[in-house]
Amino acid sequence: MRTRITLACTECKNRNYDTTKDKKTHPDRMEISKYCRFCKKHTVHKETK
Repeated sequence: MRTRITLACTECKNRNYDTTKDKKTHPDRMEISKYCRFCKKHTVHKETK
């Protein structure tokens, strides 16, 4: 079953993206490099609670 998660920028701490993930294949928190419209550059986004 896929669960809904929120991704937040590590630099400005804004929550920018909503996505889903499979907890069986990715039990730990995700880290993805995505574009932050507040920082106006690509930054690492981490999964939040």
